[in-house]
Amino acid sequence: MKSISKIVGVVFAILMFSSCSAHRSAGQSATAPGQVKKITGAKSAKAYAPGQQKKKGNKH
Repeated sequence: MKSISKIVGVVFAILMFSSCSAHRSAGQSATAPGQVKKITGAKSAKAYAPGQQKKKGNKH
């Protein structure tokens, strides 16, 4: 009976720890707008700012 309770306890602990996860938002970028501007060679970082993304016309 003790072994069954240990197994149930281990399974319960595994389920508790596996249910925790972190998710990133799809709209977030890992790099700052200024860094993207440098990479692409653009003159302004405004197009890469999070508040300006709605102006691109992406409809997801």
